[in-house]
Amino acid sequence: MAPRMLLSMPLHAITEVYGEAGLRDRFALELESFPDADRETLTEALDLAATLHSGDRRVREPYLNHLLRVAIRIIKYYGVRDTDVLVAALLHDAVEDHPDELGGVPADTPYPEATEAALAVLAHRFNCRVADLVRSVTNPEYDPARDRHEQYREHVAENLDRDPWARVIKISDFTDNGVGVIHTTLEKAFRAATKYRPLVPTLRELVGRPDTPLSTSAKEHILDQLDLAEERFAAILDA
Repeated sequence: MAPRMLLSMPLHAITEVYGEAGLRDRFALELESFPDADRETLTEALDLAATLHSGDRRVREPYLNHLLRVAIRIIKYYGVRDTDVLVAALLHDAVEDHPDELGGVPADTPYPEATEAALAVLAHRFNCRVADLVRSVTNPEYDPARDRHEQYREHVAENLDRDPWARVIKISDFTDNGVGVIHTTLEKAFRAATKYRPLVPTLRELVGRPDTPLSTSAKEHILDQLDLAEERFAAILDA
């Protein structure tokens, strides 16, 4: 395979055929036109994500694959070259999933102390904007007396309402989970469809807002992807 053929392949196809190595190569190809300093920063973020998520898997694949697809999609399909946004995309689950390792605190450190310690490390290693973006897409501690999915949707709507750049990260994350719902087990697909289907109208409205910092063509692409995700959720839940 010629390496540049990866540039024309859908991200889930790269995943299926070439796995993590293929996604890493595709990411490197996307970064070729970035300034040296930005490439170094993004490589540092990828290395940190790989370390934190080294033992994590998403059913059939390393968790890092998901993070790579989220970042690549933002570059390729959304036309975003903002390094802070891409760093936050690579690390968007780091604080939620590994606050103690990232923050350098004991594993039994309670929320929110562990979360704040982890965010402080991101602010120090990168900058405060990266930390704020990750904060916006990090789920809070939920009230066990209320429906978890409902609280998730409320959190997403509230945080994305006030943070337009966080919308870009969350929408790519949602697309990977939503359109990619067919690339998992039936049980996980049903859980994902139940969780994400009610969020589609909210994301569609947020994407269409004038302050969402994307081009018209990028927004149209995203809306098409949301339609496809909704079709797949319906097929799973209405069968």
